[in-house]
Amino acid sequence: MATAHRKLFDAIVVGAGIQGCFTGYHFAKNKKNVLLLEQFLLPHSRGSSHGQSWIISKSFFEDFYTKMMEECYQIWAQLENESGTKLYRQTGLLMLAKKDNSEFQDTLDTLSKQGVEHRNLNPEELQRRFPNIRLARGESGIWDPSGGVLFADKALKALQDVIRQLGGVIHDGEKVTEIKPGYPVTVTTTTRTYQAKSLVITAGPWTNQFLRPLGIQLPLQPLLINVCYWKEKVPGSYAENFPCFVASVPELAPHHVYGIPAGEYPGMVKVCYHHGNQVNPDERDCPSASPDLTDVQVLSSFVRDYFPGLQPQPAIMERCMYTNTPDKNFILDKHPSHANIIIGAGFSGHGFKLSPVVGKILYELSTESLLSYDLTPFRMSRFQSFDKASL
Repeated sequence: MATAHRKLFDAIVVGAGIQGCFTGYHFAKNKKNVLLLEQFLLPHSRGSSHGQSWIISKSFFEDFYTKMMEECYQIWAQLENESGTKLYRQTGLLMLAKKDNSEFQDTLDTLSKQGVEHRNLNPEELQRRFPNIRLARGESGIWDPSGGVLFADKALKALQDVIRQLGGVIHDGEKVTEIKPGYPVTVTTTTRTYQAKSLVITAGPWTNQFLRPLGIQLPLQPLLINVCYWKEKVPGSYAENFPCFVASVPELAPHHVYGIPAGEYPGMVKVCYHHGNQVNPDERDCPSASPDLTDVQVLSSFVRDYFPGLQPQPAIMERCMYTNTPDKNFILDKHPSHANIIIGAGFSGHGFKLSPVVGKILYELSTESLLSYDLTPFRMSRFQSFDKASL
C-alpha cells in the first residue's frame, strides 16, 4: 500500500524525459516546488529522449517552430552555462530536396520571413561544397549554419542535475498507478501518494494509459524506430567537415531521411528513417516486437545512391520510439474537464530540440501565466478523432 506524502507540491510532472525535465526546470527556476516521477531507473533507454545525439536547427517548413527555436537556442546555451557541460556541436544543417519540392520551398519562405541566416544552394554549389554527397536526383540544398548536434544523454543528465540543484525533486523507478483529478490533484505511485496544485503529463508513448481513466484518448501512434549507423569506407571522410542533414526523396522514401556526422561511434555516420512501425511501448524490447526491416532496406538504397563513401549495410542498429500525431505537430493543452491537468504529447520525432520552450509553455499552462506563444497549432481539439465521449 502506498504511503501518503504530506507536502503539497506546486506541480507533479509524470515522465522525466526531455519534455518533462524541461517542464520541471522551469518550475524550479521560478522557485516552485516540483516533483518529477519516472517509472524507470535513470538513466534509461526505454523512451524517446535517450541516445547520444539529436539534430538541432531552425529549419522548419512551419513558421511556428522556427519562431520557437530562437528562444530554444538561448535556453540550451543557458543550460550549458549552468551545468558546465558542452551540449551542442555546431555542424550546420543541410536540407536536400528537388527545388520544386513544396516542403523545400516552404522552408525557404519560413527562413526568409523569420530573418534566419541561410543559403539556397543549387546542385553545382552543393557538389563543390560537399563532394562526398552524390546528388542522385539533381537535388538542391538549404544550408542552415545554426544547425548541429545536441548531445542528448548529456543534456538529460545536466538538466536533471540542475533541477535538483534548484530544489526540484526527481523520483525514478516509481511508476504512477492512479491519478485522481481535483484540487489538489492526487497521484498514487507504486510506493507513495502525492498531492499537487497541478499535474503535467509528459509520458511519451504511455500518455493515453494515463488519459484513459481521465475520460479522453488522443490520436497518438507509438512507433518503434530503427536507429542505424553506417561505416565509412575511408575513416574520417564524413566526420569533421560534414553537416547534419535532412533529405526528402519521395521517389525512394515517403518520409524524410536524416543523418548526423560520425561521432557517436568512430567512423560511423548515423542515417535514419523518420518513421517506424507501430508498437506497444511496454513490449518494444520483446522478441515479438522484432522490427519490420523495410525502412532499413530503404535506407540501404538511400546510402548507396547518395553516400558512396559509406558501406550500404548498417554496421550497428539500435532502437528508439516516436509518439506521432496525425499531423506530426505537438499537443500542448489542458485537459478539457480538469484545468489543472496539463498534457504535453505527440512530439513526433522532432521534439527534443524544441523541449526548452515546450517546458516553458507547459509551465505557463500549469500556472495560468501569460502564454509566450500562440498554441493554436497544438490544441487537442484540432483532431476529429479526439475522443471525449465519456466526459
